Amino acid sequence: MNSPRDEQARLRVQDALNRRAFLGSAGGLGMAALAGLAGASPVPQGVFPNFPARAKRVIYLFQSGAPSQMDLFDPKPGLVDHRGEDLPESIRQGQRLTTMTSGQKNFPIAPSMFSFRQHGESGMWFSELLPNIGRQADRWCMIRSMHTEAINHDPAITFFQTGSQLAGRPSIGSWISYGLGSENADLPAFIVLTSFGSGRKDDQPLYDRLWGSGFLATRHQGVKFRNTGDPVLYLTDPPGIDRQLRRSTLDRIAALNGQRSALLADPDIAARTSQYEMAFRMQQSVPELIDFSDEPQHVLEAYGPDVKRTGSYAFNCLLARRLSERGVRFVQLFHMGWDHHGGLPAAIRGQCQDTDQATGALLDDLGQRGLLDETLVVWGGEFGRTIYSQGALTATDYGRDHHPRCFTTLLAGAGIKPGLTWGATDDYCYQITTPEQKVHVHDLNATILHLMGIDHLRLTFPYQGRDFRLTDVHGEVVKGILS
Repeated sequence: MNSPRDEQARLRVQDALNRRAFLGSAGGLGMAALAGLAGASPVPQGVFPNFPARAKRVIYLFQSGAPSQMDLFDPKPGLVDHRGEDLPESIRQGQRLTTMTSGQKNFPIAPSMFSFRQHGESGMWFSELLPNIGRQADRWCMIRSMHTEAINHDPAITFFQTGSQLAGRPSIGSWISYGLGSENADLPAFIVLTSFGSGRKDDQPLYDRLWGSGFLATRHQGVKFRNTGDPVLYLTDPPGIDRQLRRSTLDRIAALNGQRSALLADPDIAARTSQYEMAFRMQQSVPELIDFSDEPQHVLEAYGPDVKRTGSYAFNCLLARRLSERGVRFVQLFHMGWDHHGGLPAAIRGQCQDTDQATGALLDDLGQRGLLDETLVVWGGEFGRTIYSQGALTATDYGRDHHPRCFTTLLAGAGIKPGLTWGATDDYCYQITTPEQKVHVHDLNATILHLMGIDHLRLTFPYQGRDFRLTDVHGEVVKGILS
């Protein structure tokens, strides 16, 4: 696996070659310009990891659509007495709203319908909807002071994945693949799993660019396993093609590519050849990976009744564990269905039924196998939800709009301080009241990289005249949540 230093050198060589080809067609001018290009050298970069890593891998349970923090993690029992009252202007302070509620004549306070209780020795608060996640209270670090800049789904999810609200930059999994490579030659370093929630089946769509490699080499992009049918297509060779014939075909293609590469010195040719080889190896490694017949019955039962249904959240949680124990650096699950603008009480019950048991089982499974101490688990969405109701508030129903100013993310495992609740919000769950404990998206990403042994300031890539990084020009490691 090439290091980031090699990758940057490759990029500059390729850039110089492209300019040579262009300038060479200009005769003498081209030859004169080449003299100045010959001395181009890469900017010295650190070798990753920069320091001993606490985590060898990440399992990121991304809850797409934005779970309601005050219905799951951040109880506000005092608001029961203010049900239906208009949210005070002193709380909202004229801050922007989405177009979906900006036209409302009032903003009626909607206390959660669900009860909360404390769990574990830490006394961490969880909703009645999450008994299994709550059972893991003494493993979780609960960050109640997350905040973001985006107020709509697509830019907010893009921001979490890439550090920018605009599409086109590498995702966090791609950055980790670029910096650290893979521990398993037969599987990609970055794999993506998706599932549809029962809370809202027609929820916000997901786009492949969310796990794209941007301007990094394409081998660093996330490999998506499908959630219906075969998780990976073409695992079986077609009729008349056996493994020996497939192997000889790839050898001939590699030889032709090698000749072309020697002529043009184009690094992308070698990258294409390596992807062919990875696909060949995955035909051997993936069938065993997705076959759960070797799992003990008690493990399957722990993940819940959906564990054998391909593409379910439970199936993906167990698959994530199997991927992680095989050395995949970054596994990201996207579970859709959390976008509850209306009908929240019924919809959020469905989402929690999808996710609660399997999430708790995943932590237990990792712990029993000795993997949790070296695996970072992240659970959270792209922003939070408003305490005021979107649309009509009734005795049994309400909805909630987008809320970027405070929401909750959970972390557990390698390097994380367990049983800690970090940050606090006001009585309306509208503003963060502990400014010294605010956690921005860039801070979370810097902390994830830190736990993987990467200094986020040094993981850079030259593109369009400047060095880019996942955290842009921001981000601080949240040292207070580290064990």
